[in-house]
Amino acid sequence: MKKNKKIAFGILTVISLLILLPFFIPVRSLLNQVEQMATQQLGVPVQIGDGRLSLLPTPRVILKDVIVGKQDLQFSQIQAVPDIASLLASTKVLAIHIKQLQLQKSALDLASALSNQKVAENQGASPVHVRQISIDALQLDWPGMKLPTLTLALNLDVNHAMESAQIETQDGKVTLDVKPDGRSHRIALRAEKFTMPAGLPLLVDQATVDMQLKDQVLDIGNIDVSMYQGKINGSMRVMWDKNWRMQGQLKVARLSLQQPSRIISPKVYLSGALQSQGNFSAAAKDASKLADHLRADFKFSVNEGVLHGLDLVKIASLLTKQSSGGQTQFDEFTGAINVTGKQYHLRDLKIRSGLLSGTGQVKIMPNDALDGTAEVELKNSASLVAIPLDISGSVSDPLVLPSKAALAGAVAGTAVLGPGLGTSLGMKAGTAVEKFKGLFGGD
Repeated sequence: MKKNKKIAFGILTVISLLILLPFFIPVRSLLNQVEQMATQQLGVPVQIGDGRLSLLPTPRVILKDVIVGKQDLQFSQIQAVPDIASLLASTKVLAIHIKQLQLQKSALDLASALSNQKVAENQGASPVHVRQISIDALQLDWPGMKLPTLTLALNLDVNHAMESAQIETQDGKVTLDVKPDGRSHRIALRAEKFTMPAGLPLLVDQATVDMQLKDQVLDIGNIDVSMYQGKINGSMRVMWDKNWRMQGQLKVARLSLQQPSRIISPKVYLSGALQSQGNFSAAAKDASKLADHLRADFKFSVNEGVLHGLDLVKIASLLTKQSSGGQTQFDEFTGAINVTGKQYHLRDLKIRSGLLSGTGQVKIMPNDALDGTAEVELKNSASLVAIPLDISGSVSDPLVLPSKAALAGAVAGTAVLGPGLGTSLGMKAGTAVEKFKGLFGGD
């Protein structure tokens, strides 16, 4: 009995010493040295709010409130847990566990600068091998984007190169798996019932994206997305050997337009099934600037749809200034979209139905302002010319009005020759004068 008490007392004494021992080690002075070394190595300030050594349940170093740069990276807690079997070896094996990491967009510049640093020759083997990095709450803070909180598990080889990785949103709607494949890595992205974090808040029903990463090239061989009763398929390549470049192609099949187009413009929007295909590319010094240098050419068609919020028949037949309200049913609406940076040009637009046919073009400026023209011809009409329309306003609140010159000419022709022939001839004359003045920069 006494022997058992002595054993129990001995165990309690050892546990107590393991708990109390870290409190007698001058941790602050060590943290100051770590801050200086990290700052020198990274080239940006590194601050460590607090830290301690813990021997239970296994030996580990715990750092709290770590800030890298000007809050580019903010760690709530970092735990460095060594493999006990490696403590007496020349190379210490560590696992890093991170809680609540907030990463600003500016951290990309820091990562790019570090990746471009030349590694000194004959550096020798590293005394530390970080085998695994796990993050239980990774928050990416990007302007204009609402990104979900992620979890990450990253496995590294002895040269600290990525061996495999698993990234998942905390709600489980998006997963990304990275696995080695010879000298490259296979990457599989899966998403379900996921709202796009950038641009329009579009809802993705299901998405599968298969990629291969080799050196500084990411080949996205298969893009398969189901959304709004339609499908989007395509492929893409991203390269960053010197500057960042990307190129790819997409095909859209029978995508229902009503919900996504109402997100763009609640007042004037389209319904119908979209068919489209085209190519895109971009080149920039930084990955974050690729969207600003986007180039894209797509052709599209929408069959048996409705233009909600505009009655083109009423505007053209009555020459009314009413710019919104009503609807226009059409059999076919076709055209092409050219993208140059943040400017969109919808050209070769053609709309056809049992009541009308029309053509037009419109530019969408970077500030969402509209600048375009159209001509609408009513079938079974006494008019001898197509009615010219001006398109202005904004994407969310477009204005479609008869041309001022054509409207003035129609009024004058009606007064001189009467309705019908006089209206048509006057409108044609007014439009011709407007075009003639435009050749010389007239207002």
